[in-house]
Amino acid sequence: MRLAALFLALIPCLGHAEPRAVSINLCTDQIAMMLAAPGQLLSVSWLARDPMLSSMADEAQAYPANRGQAEQVFLMRPDVVLASPYSSRPVIELLRRLGLRVEEIPPAMTLDDVPAQIMATGRAMGRVAEAEALVAEYSANLPTIPQAQGRAASYQPNGHTAAPGTMGDGIMAHAGWGNVATGSVLPLEELLLADPELLILAQTYPGTSRSEEMLRHPALAALDARTARSGADWICGTPHVLRAIAAISR
Repeated sequence: MRLAALFLALIPCLGHAEPRAVSINLCTDQIAMMLAAPGQLLSVSWLARDPMLSSMADEAQAYPANRGQAEQVFLMRPDVVLASPYSSRPVIELLRRLGLRVEEIPPAMTLDDVPAQIMATGRAMGRVAEAEALVAEYSANLPTIPQAQGRAASYQPNGHTAAPGTMGDGIMAHAGWGNVATGSVLPLEELLLADPELLILAQTYPGTSRSEEMLRHPALAALDARTARSGADWICGTPHVLRAIAAISR
C-alpha cells in the first residue's frame, strides 16, 4: 500500500520530465543548448561544432555530434527530434514512420521572428519557462533603431547580400546602418557605385574557392569604407544576433 501511494505521488513528477532531445539543425542546436536541462540534450548536429557557422562551437563539444542520418538518430532513442522545415524530407519522414516525434521548428527570417523560434523550441523540449526567460532577455537587449550612421553593404560569396527585410538587414538597421542592397545579389559594379561607408565581408574558409574570390577583388580596395566581418552570429535567429548588432554598431 505504501509503495502504491508513493508511485501515485510520483506520477505528476514523471509527467513533467523533460523529453530527451536530439537536434539535427544548426539553429535548433544552439537554442536547444541554451534551454536544455542537464542530460536532456542527447546530440547536436556536426555543424554546431564549426566556429564559422556556430556561435556555440565550444559548447557543442560537450555533446555527441550527429550527421542528421535517420539510423543514427533512431538508435539514440530520443523522445523528440528537433529539425527544420528545410531538413531532409526523407529523414524526417522515415523517423516519423519509425515512431519518433519530429518537431519542425520554423527558422527565424528576421529579428522579429527570434522569439517565436525560441518559444517553439522551448515547447518541443518542455522548457517553456526557460524559453520565456530567454525571450525576455533578448527583447530587453534588442536596441531600438538609432539614427543612421551611414550606408552599409553586406558582401558574401558569389555576390550574395543581405536583402531588405532579412535578418542581416535588421542587424544593420538596429546598428544604425542603412542597407545599400535592393535584392539578394549585389553585383560588384553596383557595390562600387554605391560607395558605402561600411563594408561587411563574410568570413572565408582557409584555402581558395571561386565563390569567395570576389571578396578579395582588388576593386574593393578602392572603396573608402570601414570594414567589418559577418560570421556565425549572423546565421541563426538566436540571441547571439545581439553581438552582431553590437559589433557593427561599434
